[in-house]
Amino acid sequence: MESNAVLLESKSSPINLLNEMHQLRLLGHLCDVTVSVEYQGVRAEFVAHKAVLAATSKFFKEMFLNENSMDGPRTNVFLNEVQVADFASFLEFVYTAKVEVEEDRVQRMLEIAEKLKCLDLSETCFQLKKQMLESVLLELQNFSESQNSEEESASQPSILLEAKATAVAEGDQADCPVDLPDSPVGRPSNRVALEMPDAKSKEKM
Repeated sequence: MESNAVLLESKSSPINLLNEMHQLRLLGHLCDVTVSVEYQGVRAEFVAHKAVLAATSKFFKEMFLNENSMDGPRTNVFLNEVQVADFASFLEFVYTAKVEVEEDRVQRMLEIAEKLKCLDLSETCFQLKKQMLESVLLELQNFSESQNSEEESASQPSILLEAKATAVAEGDQADCPVDLPDSPVGRPSNRVALEMPDAKSKEKM
């Protein structure tokens, strides 16, 4: 009786493999390629593994597959017009799948990714640039809305002041005493005061 096949899959193995290769590169163990980069007189050398570079960069893959195997145990590659910091970040990304760079270097990382034909780094840079652009647009929108609200709030007090001034002017006219004639009919309050003693005298009688 045949048994059913089961899948043995490790979720952590790819990460562990990258971490181990990264540690081997940092220690200089089993490295078989030296990459020399130079930009405006600044030069540096980096040791790495052909397999890792070939797996992450079509530029290196084509180079290593077409190289003469008689060159020696370690291949030397020279890259000009590539900044030292950018290639160091590129190596960290291909060995760890992540790297932290300044915002103004994202465009340069995209350029080196296109130069070395590293698809993963290109897509990562594109996504990050998209997020940065959306963030800037959102800030501009919020700034514009806050400016509009400030202008509206600034115009509202003037409208309220005009309305209040109109109401006060109308109220002053209403509270203004009207000149009444000197006759008793024209002064009802005096007439009431005069009649009150008569009423009291009638009550006493």
